[in-house]
Amino acid sequence: MFLTKDDMPSAMYGYQMEQITEGNDDIIDVAMAAAEEEVRSYLSGNNRREWLDGRLQYDVDAILTAQGESRNALILKHAVTIAKWWIVELCNADIIYEQAKERYDRAIAWLNKLAKGDVTLSTLPTLSQEVTEREPFSFGSREKFNHE
Repeated sequence: MFLTKDDMPSAMYGYQMEQITEGNDDIIDVAMAAAEEEVRSYLSGNNRREWLDGRLQYDVDAILTAQGESRNALILKHAVTIAKWWIVELCNADIIYEQAKERYDRAIAWLNKLAKGDVTLSTLPTLSQEVTEREPFSFGSREKFNHE
């Protein structure tokens, strides 16, 4: 996994996780897996035509299989924030709910910008793009109809 339980103290205290999860590490594992999948969903392209507009296409598998120090710090921080949100969703024990929600919303907004190409991270691996010659659109008219 991209995230580990050791990453979580950068977003929430250990006693808070302990209170919310009641010591069940499975809850933390599920939250981290959900966060990782959520990050993946923002960085992965889809089959819509707009994804072929020349924006960078990130090598999501390489990004999310990186381990330890080779992980991108900003992607890691956003993933931890999202995992925190999935944990806090259970209970707001000693955590300001609105603060967690606001940070989650900021992380998602930034991931959307990254996905759209409004921001880029030069340190993320990208996939090579095949350049195809296509007309951006076609125009013309039908042959004139004749009633003969």
